[in-house]
Amino acid sequence: MSEDGETIGLFRRSVRYRLLAIALVPMLVVLPVLLAIGIIRWNERFDAVTLAKVDDDLTIARQYLSRILENTEGRLIAISESEGFRKLLRAGEGSEQAFPAYLGAAERRGGFDFLYVMAEDGTVLAGDRPAMPASLRLDWPLISSALSGRSQTGIDVFANSELAAISPRLAERARIEIVPTAESDAPGSMVEARGLVLHSAAAVLLPDGRRAALVGGILLNRNLDFVDTINDLIYHGSGQPDGIKGTATLFLDDIRVSTNVRLFGDRRAIGTRVSEEVRSAVLDQGRTWRDRAFVVNDWYVSAYEPILDTNGRRVGMLYVGFAEAPFVRAKNETWLTIAVAFLLAVAATVPFFLLWTRSIFRPLERMKRTIGRVEAGDLAARTGPVENRDEIGLVAGELDRLLNGIQTRDAELRLWNEQLSQRADQRALELSDTAQRLETTTRQLVMSEKLAAIGEITAGVAHEINNPIAVMQGNLEIIRDMMGPDAEEAKTEFRLIDQQMHRITEIVTKLLQFARPQEFSGFVEDYSPAEVISDTLPLVQHLLKKTMISVERQDRAMRLIRMNRTELQQVLVNLIVNAIHAMPNGGRLELRTVDADVDGRQGISIEVSDTGQGIAPDVLAQIFDPFFTTKSREGTGLGLSISQRLVAQEGGRITVRSQPGMGTAFTVWLPAVEDMF
Repeated sequence: MSEDGETIGLFRRSVRYRLLAIALVPMLVVLPVLLAIGIIRWNERFDAVTLAKVDDDLTIARQYLSRILENTEGRLIAISESEGFRKLLRAGEGSEQAFPAYLGAAERRGGFDFLYVMAEDGTVLAGDRPAMPASLRLDWPLISSALSGRSQTGIDVFANSELAAISPRLAERARIEIVPTAESDAPGSMVEARGLVLHSAAAVLLPDGRRAALVGGILLNRNLDFVDTINDLIYHGSGQPDGIKGTATLFLDDIRVSTNVRLFGDRRAIGTRVSEEVRSAVLDQGRTWRDRAFVVNDWYVSAYEPILDTNGRRVGMLYVGFAEAPFVRAKNETWLTIAVAFLLAVAATVPFFLLWTRSIFRPLERMKRTIGRVEAGDLAARTGPVENRDEIGLVAGELDRLLNGIQTRDAELRLWNEQLSQRADQRALELSDTAQRLETTTRQLVMSEKLAAIGEITAGVAHEINNPIAVMQGNLEIIRDMMGPDAEEAKTEFRLIDQQMHRITEIVTKLLQFARPQEFSGFVEDYSPAEVISDTLPLVQHLLKKTMISVERQDRAMRLIRMNRTELQQVLVNLIVNAIHAMPNGGRLELRTVDADVDGRQGISIEVSDTGQGIAPDVLAQIFDPFFTTKSREGTGLGLSISQRLVAQEGGRITVRSQPGMGTAFTVWLPAVEDMF
C-alpha cells in the first residue's frame, strides 16, 4: 500500500485524527467557505448598489436636460411675447437696424447662440446679426410646429453648412477633431463638423396676419458649462474614495462633443469615441447601458442612454459615470482585512484546540490498548479508573463492565455450543429430506430436456418427409408431360394426388413450426384467432381419432390479434391435449372465439372447454405452478406454466373455471391489435 493509502487508513481508524478534524474543519474549512460566500454576496450587493447609484445619476442628468429644454422654450416664448419684440414686429421696415440689436441682447440674456425670425415661406425676417441670410432651412419639425401655432423644443443635428449659414463662429466651434483611444481606432485626421443643437421655436403672429416663428438654439458642442453643471448637480458634495468626482458627457453619434472626462492633465476628452460595445447597445439597439465600461483611458461605472432628435432618431447619447478604481481598491482592502483577521483568529485558537483535545486522547488510547489485549485473548484486561468525569469517563467505565459481561457470556457460549451441535444434527436430517425433493425436481427437469429432444427429432423427421414429397411432386409433373393429352383421362386422380401431397406439406410445415418455434418467432402478423385454431387442430388430430370426442367450434370474434402464431399454437395445443386427457371415455370439445373487453381494453377471448371429469378446488389453485402435474408418467408440469407466461408477456391472461364431474373451461384473453397502439 502507498504512503497516501496508509495515511488515509490511519485517519479512518484513529479517533485522534477524527477529533482533530471535528475541531479544526469548522475553523479551517467551513468558516473560510462561509466567509467566501459572504464576501461574494457582499461584492454582488456592492456592485448592485454602484449600478443603482449610476442609474440614479443618469435619471438626474435626464431630468436636468428636460428642465433645460423646458426653460429654453420658456425663455424663447417670453421673448416672443415681450412688448419690445412686438413693437419691432409692428414697426416693420423701420426696425431693420433695431431688430438685430434687440435679438442680440435677448440672445445674451437667454444664453442662446443664435436667434432669428422666420416667415412661413422660409424667409428670415430678422436675425441676431445684420448679415443674416435671406432664407434658412424650413423643414425642421419644431419650426413646422411653431408655424402651425404650437411652440416646441428639441435636440437636432445641424450640418456644418447650416451652422455656417447662421454664424461662421458656430460652424468653427462645432468642428471637433476625432482622437483615437484604446477602445477606438479612428484615424487622427478625421473631423466631426456637425453640431448638436438644443433647438427651440416659438409661434409668432405678424401684423399682416401671417404666421412666423422665433427660432433660437444653443450649440452643445464644446458647451462645457452644460456638462459641468450636470456634473456639479449630481456629484457635488458626494466625493468618491480618494476625492475622485464623477463625470458627465454629451455625445454626437458616438463622439464626445462636450465632456468633463480628462484625456490627460487638464485636456478634456472631446473628440474621443465611445467603445463599440456601448455604441451598439445604445445607438443601434436603443437600450440604456448600465454597467462598467472603458471610458477613454480607464474603467468607469457608467450609464448611457440615447438622445433622440425631433424626428425620433437616435443621434447621440447622454452619459454619467464615476471611476471604478477607488471602489476596487476599497473592496480589495476589505477582503485583505477579512483575510488577516481570519489568519489571526486561526493562530489564536488552533493551539488552544490542540491542548484541549489531549485530555480526550489519553483515556481513548488506554481504552484502545485494553481492547487490543482482549483481542489477543486476555479477557481479564481492564481500562481501570479514568480521571475524566465526562462522557469519555463514562464510556471507559462501561467498557470495563462490558468486559466483565464478556467473560460471563464466554462461559455461557461454551454451553450453548454443545446445544447447537445437537441442533445441527437435526438440521442435517432436514437437509436430507430437502435433497430428496430436489432429486424429484431434477427428474422433472430431465423429462423437460427429453421433450426438447423429441422436438428436435420431430423437426428432423419433418424435414426428411419434405424431401420425398418434393421428388414425388416433380415426378408427377413429368408423368403428366409424358402422358400428354391422355393425362386428361386421369385428371381427377392427378388432382386428388396433388391435394393429398399439398395436405402432407401443410401438416409437415405446421409440425415443423410447432417443433421449432424459434425459427419462426421473428415473424409477427395480424390474424384472426379462427385461423390459428384451424392450423392447430391438424396437430392434435391423431389424438382425437383415438377417442369418441366431438369437436364444436364457434368463431364469433371479428377483431385481430398480434401474437407470435407458433407461441399461440403452443398454448392451444397444451389446452386441447389437457382437454382430451380429461375425457378418456369420450365427450365434447368446444372451441369458441368472441370479442371481449377487459378493464376497458379491447381484446379477444379464446375458450377451450371439455365435458370431462373436472378439477378439484385444491388442485385448481396449483395448476399454473411450474412442475405441478396430476399425470405421474405423462406430463412434466410445465405446459400450463409456460402457456401462462407466453400469454402474459403479450399483455393477456389465462383464466379457468371447473367443477368436479362437470368439465373444465380455459379462457385465453389477448389484447386486440387496435388496443396495442
